[in-house]
Amino acid sequence: MNTAVVTPAPTARPGDAATGPLPPEADGLPPPVGAFHYTRFAPRLPKLANGIEAGRHPVVIAGGGPVGMALALGLANHGVRSVILEADDTVCVGSRAACISRRSLEIVERLGALPAFLDKGLAWTGGRSFYKTEEVFRFEMPHDALQKLPPMINLEQYYIEQYLLDEITRRNAAEPGLIDIRWGTELIGFEQDDEGLTLQARNALGAYTLAAAWLVGCDGGQSFVRKSLGLNLEGTGYEGRYVIIDIELHSAYPTERRAWFDPPWNPGSTVLMHRQPDDIWRIDYQLRAGQSTEEALKPEAVAEFVQRHLDAIGEGHLPWNTVWTSVYRAGAMTLSSYRHGRVLFAGNAAHAMPIFGVRGLNSGFDDADNLAWKLALVTRGLSGAALLDTYSQERIAAFHINAESAMRSTEFMSPPSRGFDLLREAALSLSGAHRGIANLINPRQTQAVRYDDSPLSSPSDPLPSGPRPGETVPEHPLGDGLHLTDWIGPRFTVLVLGIEGPDAAFEAELAAAQTGPLEAAVHRLPRAAQNAPVLEAMGAQEGAVYLLRPDGHVAARWRRPPPGALTQALARASASIVKENA
Repeated sequence: MNTAVVTPAPTARPGDAATGPLPPEADGLPPPVGAFHYTRFAPRLPKLANGIEAGRHPVVIAGGGPVGMALALGLANHGVRSVILEADDTVCVGSRAACISRRSLEIVERLGALPAFLDKGLAWTGGRSFYKTEEVFRFEMPHDALQKLPPMINLEQYYIEQYLLDEITRRNAAEPGLIDIRWGTELIGFEQDDEGLTLQARNALGAYTLAAAWLVGCDGGQSFVRKSLGLNLEGTGYEGRYVIIDIELHSAYPTERRAWFDPPWNPGSTVLMHRQPDDIWRIDYQLRAGQSTEEALKPEAVAEFVQRHLDAIGEGHLPWNTVWTSVYRAGAMTLSSYRHGRVLFAGNAAHAMPIFGVRGLNSGFDDADNLAWKLALVTRGLSGAALLDTYSQERIAAFHINAESAMRSTEFMSPPSRGFDLLREAALSLSGAHRGIANLINPRQTQAVRYDDSPLSSPSDPLPSGPRPGETVPEHPLGDGLHLTDWIGPRFTVLVLGIEGPDAAFEAELAAAQTGPLEAAVHRLPRAAQNAPVLEAMGAQEGAVYLLRPDGHVAARWRRPPPGALTQALARASASIVKENA
């Protein structure tokens, strides 16, 4: 048996279903991980008069993790300045959220950070599941030549945060102060009224007061903002606990998700394994009832388990060392509303997701993408505050869609009762011979959701194919390296597909949409042989018009919009027909 190299590694504090893994306590600069080296960012104070910062910021974001930074970049796409208050003085420690979906990559592309994600991230399309030592299920996520992005990449969260931070740095170089990120600064109090918020912040240099029109809590599972308002996440918490271990292992095994159910080297449990950049491998294993969390996280216990696992899969001869450990308890929980006056919530501050199906950070990116354009329109005075209520409505509906799939996976991965355990055992024992039963093992990976019954969607025409109102636009190559999704955001977009012949009234509406306050973009795709595949996929063989929101969801679609329909749909999608007080 190979002797593991056991080195001191950052260890997260135990979390629960509402928080997930917590960051380790600060104790010196975290050690490098592979090619990644941490940077400590110094705190600073803004210009103050008697402890008060002058002026009012349009948006203050509590929490500078990936969701907070994504929201700030999304607001910047609309020219809206923001301040991020981040209590830590480095990007996060540990892999944490490490699987990024195609939908999230589309969002990251609109934020300007996609090249770095793709250059470093490891793309993968499927995975395998084993019962004891027998392979019983193999899955492949949808992927074909029509799509420019992989269905999933593995990328540790410290890289995710660093690449978003790099983009923030680039934006600030071009427009100083566009995103004011204040490291080592915690929010310690706030009050709100009809006009805005007064906030208290503190860092190692002192405390001060600042003002904001809007506050967004992106401060994670232990959200100070949420607790300050006396709010709690509600939903389902599971008893199953998972130890998360990052190891450095120079293995040539391909990038795919592997899951072992009831393996002989850890009977009665489940083990997951993912490859990450820099030869870092993520291992998650389920603690059995009665096992001590504290005992499981001891270095000698971690080393013994990892070595036993590597021996069992034929890689025990390879040298390895531990770089990070944590514990996670699965849960599907949400706030009942993501808007409370002038305070909004996103990411883990708003909801908690089980790790299965990788819906945690991917849901957070969707939160930021949905909220950024709406908050920007309200901040700029182009929409009423009712638009922000649709953020809460749509993202809570998305939570329940995601939670349903995640909870099914969780109940299979971590049976909540003896009955579920017996059902799983029966399914696993039969799955090797019966493909239909094996589908129960499908991890149901995250995908873009449809906002059914969104108040922002307008009556539309049925088409033979193509995305319906509330759905996202799929990728389709348009030639010369261009894809249909390249036409999305940051404005509303009108797609005029395969429509020929003059229509003076419609052209006037298009011109008004382009030159109006929302400055909608218009893209045309003529009826031509090279465009036939896209027109067919969009149901536009005889012509069609789509109105797309800045987040890529369809607001309306028509074969031919009747007079005034485009103008009305644009007003409805932006809530510009509602002008109420916040």
